[in-house]
Amino acid sequence: MKRWLAIALLTLLTWLGPVSLTAQAQDLAKATFAGGCFWCMEKPFDTLDGVVSTTSGYTGGTKVDPTYQEVSSGKTGHAESVQVEYDPSKVSYKKLLEVFWHNVDPLDAGGQFCDRGDQYRSSIFYHSDEQQKRAEQSKAELDRSNQFAAPIATSVVAADTFYPAEDYHQNYYKTNANWYRFYRYSCGRDQRLAKLWGEQAG
Repeated sequence: MKRWLAIALLTLLTWLGPVSLTAQAQDLAKATFAGGCFWCMEKPFDTLDGVVSTTSGYTGGTKVDPTYQEVSSGKTGHAESVQVEYDPSKVSYKKLLEVFWHNVDPLDAGGQFCDRGDQYRSSIFYHSDEQQKRAEQSKAELDRSNQFAAPIATSVVAADTFYPAEDYHQNYYKTNANWYRFYRYSCGRDQRLAKLWGEQAG
């Protein structure tokens, strides 16, 4: 009798497993941001409870399946970006926007920190009408806050095809921690963020 119950329970769990996972996957949402070097944009989101994954990649341009070298040339229209997969029941899009702003220089229209060119622009790529509304609202609020003397240069545009970057770029802050820290410092990223955002800096 016990063996029969065990087999029945195992059968039930096997049957329910894929359904449960599918339901969970359907509850996840995506958010895409560009903030200069994508190496530096993964970690701030990875630390948030409710963020399932971050992926470095390219979006916003015209070149299909671009390579890092092609995007770096500035001729593809793509920006180095990070796509965030998150659970809206645990972390809000508003919170993701806050983290984004505090990790970029929103006043720089020519790139980010030491990385120059449109491929390093700061942008919010929205995936829904609600995300567009929230993103534009947060940008307008920042503009009206008089926190900065210059206007906000960050663009808010519809999300397009996202191309994951090469494997060696993923989780770079973990796999190449020493070089990552050196790059952030030598690029002046942390120094500029501290000047712009103070204790709120990412």
